[in-house]
Order: sequence, then C-alpha cells, then structure tokens
Amino acid sequence: MLVLGFDTATAAVSVALQDGDRVAGQACAVDGRHHAELLMPMIAKVMADAGVARGDLDAIAVGVGPGPYTGLRVGVVTARVLGSVFGIPVHGVCSLDVIAASASASASASASAPAPASAPAGAGRGFLVATDARRREVYWARYDAAGRRMDGPLVGRAGSIPGAAELPVAGAGGQLYPEAFGQAIGPAYPDARTLCRIVADRVAAGSVTPGSARAEGIAPGSLAPGSARAEGIAPGSPAPGSLLAPEPLYLRRPDAREPGPPKRVTPPNHPAGS
Repeated sequence: MLVLGFDTATAAVSVALQDGDRVAGQACAVDGRHHAELLMPMIAKVMADAGVARGDLDAIAVGVGPGPYTGLRVGVVTARVLGSVFGIPVHGVCSLDVIAASASASASASASAPAPASAPAGAGRGFLVATDARRREVYWARYDAAGRRMDGPLVGRAGSIPGAAELPVAGAGGQLYPEAFGQAIGPAYPDARTLCRIVADRVAAGSVTPGSARAEGIAPGSLAPGSARAEGIAPGSPAPGSLLAPEPLYLRRPDAREPGPPKRVTPPNHPAGS
C-alpha cells in the first residue's frame, strides 16, 4: 500500500511516502508562517525523488489537528483536493496521536536496547503530548505507555492540566512551558512517516471508522468557562485508534471574526448635516 501523508497542524510541515514497510521519501520544514507556500512543492519533490506518479498512490493520510486554524486548514484542504483529483481515499488522524506513536516507539526501542544505562523518559509509564495553541495555551492529550490516548484532545493553559508536572511530555508545548510539565521527550512535531504507518496499519486491520472530526468547535455551553476543558471538544471526540474524515479538528473558534454592522457616527435621530 503506497500512502502519501502530510501534517500541517503545528509549526512544522511534514511530508512522507510509505510503500508497505518502506519509507519511500520524506521531507520536513519548520516554518509556522508559510505552510501554504511550502506544502505542495514539498509533496511534488518527495514524489519526484521517489519516482512516484499520482496514479501509483493508494491513499492519502493527513493530520487533522488539533492546531491553529490557518496552518491546519492548509493540510486538510490539500488532502481533500488531492484525494478528489487522484480518485483515492483520504484518511485523517489526530495529530497528537501521531506524536504519541513516535514517542512510544522511541521509548520502546530505547527500553529494548542491550544494557541501557537508564530507563528512558516515558518508558513503561504514561505521558502527555502538548503542542502550541497560542494565546499561552496548549493542545494536549494524555496517553498510556503504549501510546493509547486516555484523555483529550483538549485545549487550555499548561498549568491547568492535572498531574502534568509529574509526567513526561512530547510535543513543542513541553518546550514552551517547561515549568508546567515533567521531563520533555521527543518528538516536538508530528512525523508524516509515522502518520503513513498508522494509516496503513489501520486500513490493513480493517479499523477504518467513518466518523468525522468536529469542524466548528464546541457546542455552545457544553463546558464550564475557565475549566481545563473550557473551549475543548464536545462529547463525540475522535476515538483513540480510529481513522477520521479529513476535516479539521478545531478545539476553539478562530481568532478572526466576521465584522459586525458599521458603527453609527451620528447620534440617533440627529439629522445629517445639521
């Protein structure tokens, strides 16, 4: 199964091609302001370097967030368009789950190495994944030692996450707010190679779920203002281990707002020109 995968939910743009168990190509750039300019050239280069034509692809994998509105949308919209043009399925994966899978695999590999000097951070215990949500907040989720999501994804201040100071943390959020978390572990960003592997494995196992990530944020009034879950997702969040429809997973509404009616510049009932 030849899978093209990419993620733009964080400051990094990551692209990969996976053919069965073999990574056929990959590229990554960290630039939080130029996702739209970077993504398509990176996809074209990775495919060209691997000698892959669009007709060779079997599926597209895309990270659906959570992430900031503009960057996340670049990846998801690109995946939808390419899936339609190429006539192949598009599978979404929670971007925090991609980071968790990489962290768990790294910890397992370190733990199984001959005569380790010490246990790696996160080995044999749960951990957090936290990424930058701006506004001095993080997108986060809690995972067991095997990388299975136990809570989240949610958004809030790093200091409001219960037990965060005692747990290792993967993702750039741990680097931004080290005082709020335990030991920082890798990776900082989603790796498209891991994303491709997740999709290929789940499709092969028949675990594709026809669910959809929520695209419009939370249901109004569903969560208490000011809580750790405030502005998080409503019930029906993406189930751990499931593949999702290619829809952005927004945990809050974008900063931009539709402008309201123009403000009155003269008092009510005041004749113009008087």
